[in-house]
Amino acid sequence: MSDASPDPRPNVLYIMADDHASHAIGAYGSRINTTDFIDRLADEGMRFENCFCTNALCAPSRAAILTGTYNHVNGVRTLSENLDAAQVSFPPLLQAAGYQTAIYGKWHLGHGPAHDPHGFDDWKVLDGQGLYFDPDFFGPAGAEKIPGYVTDVITDLGIEWLEARDPDRPFCLLLHHKAPHRHFEPDEAHMHLFEDEDIPEPSTFRDDYATRADAARAARMRVDRDLRPRDLKADVPEGLDDDEVRSWKYQRYIKDYLRCVASIDDNVGRVLDYLDEHGLTENTIVVYTSDQGFFLGDHGWYDKRFMYEQSLRMPLLVRYPQRVAPGSSRPEMVSNVDFAPTLLELAGLPIPERMQGASLVPLLAGDSPQEWRKSLYYRYWEHGDPAHGVWAHYGVRTERYKLIYYYADGLGLDGTSPLTHAPEWELFDLETDPDELLNRYDDPEYRVIQEDMHRELVRLMQELGDEAYEGASA
Repeated sequence: MSDASPDPRPNVLYIMADDHASHAIGAYGSRINTTDFIDRLADEGMRFENCFCTNALCAPSRAAILTGTYNHVNGVRTLSENLDAAQVSFPPLLQAAGYQTAIYGKWHLGHGPAHDPHGFDDWKVLDGQGLYFDPDFFGPAGAEKIPGYVTDVITDLGIEWLEARDPDRPFCLLLHHKAPHRHFEPDEAHMHLFEDEDIPEPSTFRDDYATRADAARAARMRVDRDLRPRDLKADVPEGLDDDEVRSWKYQRYIKDYLRCVASIDDNVGRVLDYLDEHGLTENTIVVYTSDQGFFLGDHGWYDKRFMYEQSLRMPLLVRYPQRVAPGSSRPEMVSNVDFAPTLLELAGLPIPERMQGASLVPLLAGDSPQEWRKSLYYRYWEHGDPAHGVWAHYGVRTERYKLIYYYADGLGLDGTSPLTHAPEWELFDLETDPDELLNRYDDPEYRVIQEDMHRELVRLMQELGDEAYEGASA
């Protein structure tokens, strides 16, 4: 059966998980789980080895993805700031060009006429973070509760829309999953997965944060200390020493996370099967990603927010049989602000000047542009979040080095935050220290590199139009 569109322009199926770390995907070398259907996209398309977010927080990353701009431009710097959904973003541009557009799942960018999804023919999005079971949605027709498991429900909504669409026009469907966002609640099908095995602990699980900024020690995201009873769903067994308690908590935490990932994987398989069965595979761009990375016990942490690798790094898999070689990969540094211009160019549309990302089309074609970026800018604004305690910071990452500045006066949940600690710097050599355990900022052997990284940070901030904290000089 085929209902492929006679319009030659490609369809777009954009699938985004929430907090799905790259190192929990088989195609990225996971040691702790398998993801057969997500891996199929890597086998049949391209894996981007170095994709990074510009702000490892749900709402800011989603705003960057939609608009192709950094958060100081799109206005969503923290969880307390909603998106002005009327600003330029890729879905309305596709819609205006004749694409059928829809989004189902997590929005998390505000609710109301100014913030609801714009540029979509149909949409049903979760109320805030949403529920895992019997989730509440709102859309153009109002609010409704849909029975079932949220990952299945979001996929059902997408497939139902594909069934009802006009087959003579191209489509852009966004499936934004809630999973595997905390607090993890697996479905019945995966409830007992990993029950009789121990998941390997990360090498940095017992990190003592020696040599690093006070920000690392101050964070309230430690598996051994800060997980809530709702995360563990059981009392700690009696008779365990402190280290055994730490390991027990990790196993409770990581297994439920991976069970939620398994449901995502199965539902990716469902939509890929639908494309196959309806003759849509060849002319459909399929993207799989997450809104940012996630700490899976790395450095002893859960959650994200930091500029450390496991939080900064995002999965990005792209399958488009007509233009992307199967089983290919790219080492270049790419970012979530690149997604919007890429999809627009693939659809044959101009890229608005406002967008700050770069189209990935040359990379998808196998080319290696000489002028491709050699560094990446990051900024986390939400200083003072009482639940996680991560200090505001910005920084620059190159292919080998990373410079981070904890500038101490970022925006808190109330939009303001006083100076609460002395500013600090971190410098990591990712080649010799890929686990980011040794801060080289004050190491005389790295003085020239430190100065070069400072200059690159200033250059990027000026180029992107962001304002530095006044005490940011070296």
